[in-house]
Amino acid sequence: MYAIETTIALILGFLLDLILGDPRGWYHPIVTIGKLIGKMEDCLHKMFPKTKQGELFGGVCLVIIVTALSTAVPIAISFLCFRLHPAAGIAAETVMCYYILATKSLKTESMKVADALTAEGLEAGRGAVSMIVGRDTSRLDEDGVVRAAVETVAENASDGVIAPMIYMAIGGPALGFFYKSINTMDSMVGYRNEKYQYFGRTAAKLDDVVNYLPARLCAWFMIGGAWLGGFSGTGAWRVYKRDKRKHDSPNSAQTEAVMAGALNVRLAGDAWYFGVKHEKPVIGDDLRPIQVEDIKRANRLLYRTAWIGLLVCLLIKGILLWLFQ
Repeated sequence: MYAIETTIALILGFLLDLILGDPRGWYHPIVTIGKLIGKMEDCLHKMFPKTKQGELFGGVCLVIIVTALSTAVPIAISFLCFRLHPAAGIAAETVMCYYILATKSLKTESMKVADALTAEGLEAGRGAVSMIVGRDTSRLDEDGVVRAAVETVAENASDGVIAPMIYMAIGGPALGFFYKSINTMDSMVGYRNEKYQYFGRTAAKLDDVVNYLPARLCAWFMIGGAWLGGFSGTGAWRVYKRDKRKHDSPNSAQTEAVMAGALNVRLAGDAWYFGVKHEKPVIGDDLRPIQVEDIKRANRLLYRTAWIGLLVCLLIKGILLWLFQ
């Protein structure tokens, strides 16, 4: 009924994200979802026994409760605002789309790593990159810090931009928040350690499922961005075909492979998590040393990918409008 209005909201939300990013101190619904996950985790741990079955069932309940609430609230807000006036509905959905997307904030946070390395040195760079990655950063040299920042831009191009954009193109902000709730749960409980091995399994597996197609589409969009100039389109395509499965996750290496090939650098490799070294294959070719400037270059490719993604999503919306109206 409000497909055209929702399309307008997606465009405006995308532009608002590019302009404002994620201003500090503002209310953010994703933070609220994170707090909900934390509280539900505490409650469910108390309700169910500390057994494999109990932890698994508790994790399933967490996913059901969090996704249901995260989807129902934006549906209710959209319904009430559109009942009030179409302009109110567009405004509400624009703000929701803005909160769901993270293009500028990804650029801002990754560039803090580059600025810290340039202005203050390695220790400052380690501190800055520790804010955007889950691995231990105390052992990283300068190349490792830069590599971690570039990998974060590559991976989150899908998780933070293209995937939520695709879901919003299909089902509006409500489906976008459905996706973000799963993605947020995975980032909080989807670890393969003693604490979350069973409790976080459902969230982690569901995150793999909802990201499967978007990660691959994002890789293709990024390859297209590389071919537009300033990057190695040939390298992006070659490394993508060869290295797109070199990760425990079925999705993470998709965009990392493209980024490595586009920049002609090597990414990934061994990393430390919670004091334990994890051996991982490298992605890309060591054709040249990675440089701080590559963080900026990665963000240029991120923005191209985002714009290509928006155009494709508008095409999706157009097809859906044609089919169902």
